[in-house]
Amino acid sequence: MATTPNMEDYLEVIYMKFEEKGYARVTDIADHLDVLPSSVTKMMKKLDERGLGVYEKYRGFVLTSKGKKIAKDIVDKHQTLEDFFRVFEINSDHVYEEVEGIEHHIGKETTFCISTLVRFFEEHPEIKQSYFNYRKKYRP
Repeated sequence: MATTPNMEDYLEVIYMKFEEKGYARVTDIADHLDVLPSSVTKMMKKLDERGLGVYEKYRGFVLTSKGKKIAKDIVDKHQTLEDFFRVFEINSDHVYEEVEGIEHHIGKETTFCISTLVRFFEEHPEIKQSYFNYRKKYRP
């Protein structure tokens, strides 16, 4: 059964909280996602039902290996897109929101292609500069 973008958002935050603190509390997740704690509890139960984590009332939530893999892929995809925006000097006041919107709609192959393109430009600044010069010709 596939995950929804909403589930992916929760998995991403849970994973990041575990990496940061070693645990993921309902209140931390609710604050980060700007939702009610009851919404977090409801989602944790859904994720538990799908085998992506284990929810224990009053104790929190722990990702299963399956949940951890999906969450790590989402976090990696998010980072790849942020790197893309940075390397290509995409000016936006809403980078986080744009990345959040895009990350749910690209697959592993697209993520791989973007990440290798980013690395290529980082390793070849002269080619990156050529691209920027080329891009200037088309900017309105």
